[in-house]
Amino acid sequence: MVFNFLKSSYNKVKNALVKTGSVLGNTIRSLFSKKIDDETLEALEKAFYEADLGVQTAVELTQKVKELYAKDPNLTGENLLEAIRQEIMRILVTSTPPSIPTASPHIILIVGVNGNGKTTSVAKLAKRYQSDGKTVLVVAADTFRAAAIEQLAHWASRYQIDIVKGAPNSDPAAVAFDAVTAGKARNTNVVIIDTAGRLHTKLPLMHELEKIKRACRKLIEGAPHETLLVLDATTGQNAIEQAKIFNQFTPISGLILTKLDGSAKGGIVVSIQRQLGIPVKYIGIGEGIDDLEPFDPETYVNALFG
Repeated sequence: MVFNFLKSSYNKVKNALVKTGSVLGNTIRSLFSKKIDDETLEALEKAFYEADLGVQTAVELTQKVKELYAKDPNLTGENLLEAIRQEIMRILVTSTPPSIPTASPHIILIVGVNGNGKTTSVAKLAKRYQSDGKTVLVVAADTFRAAAIEQLAHWASRYQIDIVKGAPNSDPAAVAFDAVTAGKARNTNVVIIDTAGRLHTKLPLMHELEKIKRACRKLIEGAPHETLLVLDATTGQNAIEQAKIFNQFTPISGLILTKLDGSAKGGIVVSIQRQLGIPVKYIGIGEGIDDLEPFDPETYVNALFG
């Protein structure tokens, strides 16, 4: 049963990364079928960079291949590819699995700019906890977008998940306060708060997020227990800039990387981990309610190279 689950998870991630995996894996295997010379190494570094692994990682992986081949010219392409996998795994070891709620309620704050899939990620995360037998309450605190409230209400109704929502343009912190109060009264296991996602350069938004956090702490010490930033994988390096700004004003405990299935640059996970050191907790690999997977470095690396 467990093996089948892991196999299913791997297949879903592999299918999501088919664009990156087929391009990157095939390119590398093709290059390694030739003599490893300066021209081959230059093409290899370019392939790493185009997969959005980041400049530093691209340079270091290429240097690693160069050194290994210099020591032993009889190494096969698969030997070299395995060495690349191991190097990327080393970068990703700081990733940690999703948290298991211990407090009740366990408060999760979801942040990110509009268009990154934030509200949908709230619904998917709620469904995951629900499927694990947890009671869940979602909170529509993005009161600046009526569409966000309606969207989350739709998901909640469809999957019978409790929801607290405020009127359009009402105070998000007040909505969060009411929701946490309700979560405590109902002995809810997990409360997931959707927040506004206007431009991440806007200081007022960061101040609003801080107000929401203070409202949560008035009721539960140490809340929110997690602050997860939702990033769009297809935006590449821009996602990293968003993360830097959010983390500066409201420390991020983990990342949800969405739309990985729509990107030919799946290496962005490595680049984000390398530059930020913030663990990737979940990856979005499709539009379905169940298409949010806990991030597993080994599964990801194997899928990345096809």
